Amino acid sequence: MSEENETKPAEQAAETKNPEGIQVGILGQYIKDLSFENPTPAQTLQKLANEKPTMDINVNLNARQLGEEVYEVDLKINSTAKAGEDTAFVVELVYSGLFGAKNVPQEALQPFLMIEAPRMLFPFARRIVADATRDGGFPPLMLEPIDFAGLYAQQVQQAKAQAEAPQDDITVN
Repeated sequence: MSEENETKPAEQAAETKNPEGIQVGILGQYIKDLSFENPTPAQTLQKLANEKPTMDINVNLNARQLGEEVYEVDLKINSTAKAGEDTAFVVELVYSGLFGAKNVPQEALQPFLMIEAPRMLFPFARRIVADATRDGGFPPLMLEPIDFAGLYAQQVQQAKAQAEAPQDDITVN
């Protein structure tokens, strides 16, 4: 007998449940919104020669279904640099990607959209932010890598804590 034609029970179950297998991919990526503001270049460039700026960086994610098996993921990056009390620059970017997700189990879809999709988009968004700040007359802002898995786990944990928290009784008169 040939062992080539033998299929293990686990493999048979997987083939029966999902004959085509999971397929995911980037269908496209693009800048949805980009803004760079340099409100007081003369003052801030002089201050930055002598002091290190303070940075405030925020990252947000949004995902939505556009069609059957097609999702759009927005990676939003907002950064404000200050030199003392003066704003040196503000850069805002919404970098988006279209992702195809075929045969993805429902429990795996949100982690894919909130972890893997932004992980694929981030290097491109990082370069755009660096180029925008450099082209604005400042040293390029090189964003540190982001742990999207850690952020997602934190978000899930917060949602569970809120769901488990006792709700105050509401009385209506």
